[in-house]
Amino acid sequence: MKTWMSLAALVLATAVVGAQTPAPAAPAGNADTGRKLFVSFGCYQCHGYEAQGSSATGPRLGPKPIAYAAFLRYVRRPTNQMPPFTAKVVSDADLANIYAFLQARPAPTPVANIPLLK
Repeated sequence: MKTWMSLAALVLATAVVGAQTPAPAAPAGNADTGRKLFVSFGCYQCHGYEAQGSSATGPRLGPKPIAYAAFLRYVRRPTNQMPPFTAKVVSDADLANIYAFLQARPAPTPVANIPLLK
């Protein structure tokens, strides 16, 4: 009985520690270069020049983009209507710069702070 309980405790402890392991950080990128790449690859056509998105064309990408690993995976093998951007089309270094641009987007103004909406 003690062996079974010890094994259960070990499995639980491993699961808890594994759940707390942070995702790997995004590689360093240059937001200014990322802005240029975002436009040159046509990302703005669906996501807007500031990555603000639109319900009619594409989702908001920034600020606070999804985790870099998920971003990279989605860009390479997207679902829905977005075309794939393989490594032959957009390098990992270029994607790191685009991701830096997305991270650098300012948060939108809260509705309560927009005088015309009061």
